[in-house]
Amino acid sequence: MKKLLLSAAVVTLLSGCMSTVSNKPIADDPYYAPVYPAAPAMNIVKTGSLFNANKLDSLYADVKARQVGDIIEVVLSESTSAKKKANNNTKKDNKFNLSPVTALGKNVTIGGNEISVGMNQASEFKGTGTADQSNSLTGSISVSVVQVLDNGNLIVRGEKWMTINNGDEFIRLNGIIRPQDISADNQIESIRVANARIQYSGTGSFANSQKMGWLARFFNSGMWPF
Repeated sequence: MKKLLLSAAVVTLLSGCMSTVSNKPIADDPYYAPVYPAAPAMNIVKTGSLFNANKLDSLYADVKARQVGDIIEVVLSESTSAKKKANNNTKKDNKFNLSPVTALGKNVTIGGNEISVGMNQASEFKGTGTADQSNSLTGSISVSVVQVLDNGNLIVRGEKWMTINNGDEFIRLNGIIRPQDISADNQIESIRVANARIQYSGTGSFANSQKMGWLARFFNSGMWPF
């Protein structure tokens, strides 16, 4: 049993170390790097004019993001709340009495004393569970368009890092948005981002102080049999 527990602890520690290393956030992650649109080939014609029709913007066009490399501001307005409560109460009583014990129409006696049988059993279980969790995230982050889908939807991705005292804090976001949901000032609410992945965390000594040690994680994991 001791060898089994020791082996389970070693496997848990190794897997925890591997996941920590592979998921460790780093600044300037290539996955979150902005995508720059490819410059189209231009035929230069010597006309003596500074006018370039390839870079002409319509006087009636807005400033909404619509192409790869465009930047859009995502307004973070996330708020979740969940509550759950469960009560369980079970009670069972069993009682059996037989007095006196008879056989062949006569009372059975031992040493002149009649035999009687009695049994009482009672069991009771009470359980109560309560869960209450709420989260809130506000702010904003600018992301860039990395791909334009065939239906016109935009895949956006970006990150923002802030160095505060002894550690770094970062916000990462990626998801899919509809051009119709973008406001006139090139903003969109985070609740309108489909398949959104929002990360807000930190690195450094301050963030490490809030994490469990490896032994505490083992005792709180499903590997602990008790």
